[in-house]
Amino acid sequence: MDGKIDFPPIEEALNEPNGLLAFGGDLEPQTLIKAYSQGIFPWFSDQEPILWWSPNPRMVLFPDKFHISRSFKRALKKAQYTVHFDRDFETVINHCAKTRKDGLGTWITQSMKDAYIELHKQGIAHCLEIDVNGELIGGIYGLALDNIFYGESMFSLQTNGSKFALFELCKYLIKHDYRILDCQAHSEHLESLGAEMISIRKFKGYLPLKINLK
Repeated sequence: MDGKIDFPPIEEALNEPNGLLAFGGDLEPQTLIKAYSQGIFPWFSDQEPILWWSPNPRMVLFPDKFHISRSFKRALKKAQYTVHFDRDFETVINHCAKTRKDGLGTWITQSMKDAYIELHKQGIAHCLEIDVNGELIGGIYGLALDNIFYGESMFSLQTNGSKFALFELCKYLIKHDYRILDCQAHSEHLESLGAEMISIRKFKGYLPLKINLK
């Protein structure tokens, strides 16, 4: 660990590369909660120090704006899947670590895995899994703070696996009055599902007013 860090305002993030705000610090639960509540997230490789990001503009998905295409509507009608919440967080994050993330494109390091598994144990990080015939086909994980779900990564082992997971997550977020799903960096795939880019100033307006750190 590199010690504690004081995050500057997200408006001070660099334009090139888009969103780099700070480096160093640690991945302790309090540090991560503090970062996410301010609209900042870690993204780095094993060979780098911990890098903290807040891209401008920011990609978000308003849960009620999830786009259901004609082909996905047909897939939903045919699909017979089961949804599980927080069944096996470690399995979900391990599957996500096997695939490249969109946008900045780094790997989920072992230190990141350990950090989010600890957040899951504390009831802050959550996952959703999709099964078909008892077989895992997709999933997603992220953090829930106040009325924002900060999406971290998703995976698909079969066609539409991650789409089903995101669709079900949006249904859950609507039911429980979450305002937005933070998608972090731009992705054409997420854009096709209804995600959109908003200014960092607008995004900041959705952030929690206060988070109690234990």
